[in-house]
Amino acid sequence: MTFRPFRNVIVCHLVPGSEEKVGAVFGHYDQITRPQDLGVIGRTLLSHDDLYIHVLDRKQDPEVSGQRRGLPAFQQIAQEIGPFVTPYPRYWENPSHSVAKEFYRWVPDGDVPADRTLTVIIQRMKHDAESDIARVFSDSDAGRLPIETGVTGRWLYSIDDVFVHLLEEDKAKADAVRQNPESHRPASARTMNDLSPYLSPYGPDHWKTAKDSVANVFYRWKAEDWTPPADD
Repeated sequence: MTFRPFRNVIVCHLVPGSEEKVGAVFGHYDQITRPQDLGVIGRTLLSHDDLYIHVLDRKQDPEVSGQRRGLPAFQQIAQEIGPFVTPYPRYWENPSHSVAKEFYRWVPDGDVPADRTLTVIIQRMKHDAESDIARVFSDSDAGRLPIETGVTGRWLYSIDDVFVHLLEEDKAKADAVRQNPESHRPASARTMNDLSPYLSPYGPDHWKTAKDSVANVFYRWKAEDWTPPADD
């Protein structure tokens, strides 16, 4: 089986326009420390409207490994990005409340292509709608649509009223589908329609198409000296 990292998703408020400053802080500490020694093998920082999204790739679930920190210099980083990154949830009391809750995942059986892309989609969600959203995606993922459109993994998270959708795709197949979107539009439209009672644009004032729900990557880091375990 192809190795898949365990992913944590952190969601906070972000001062718009501060992406370069925040990315520089992580770039500095990712170079002078070794996050991989704490089980972190990659990170992606994204922004969407006034949101900061931090996707952490780990070797193993922290519940199993016990390694919960993302960087040896956690306190220094928190202090330096503090003017730009602030808690999102209304119930926030400590840093653990910034970690989104995974409530659904789907991955196909067997190996997946090495050349995969990860898209992060952000929407607002109705309170306590996780089970309904999971049901809609489960019904869709049980059919042929995800395989035919190149989906190699899907993870859904919630935090307060924010819905985070990590969509992993076979790059070649997904690119081909985008060149001929009409071939799968009816099935995709049905799924979107079924989700409409529970999800809405995060920033409705400037939302025009589904692409406006995709978060923008402003920093990536990967542990170059770490290799996935060999397949069994």
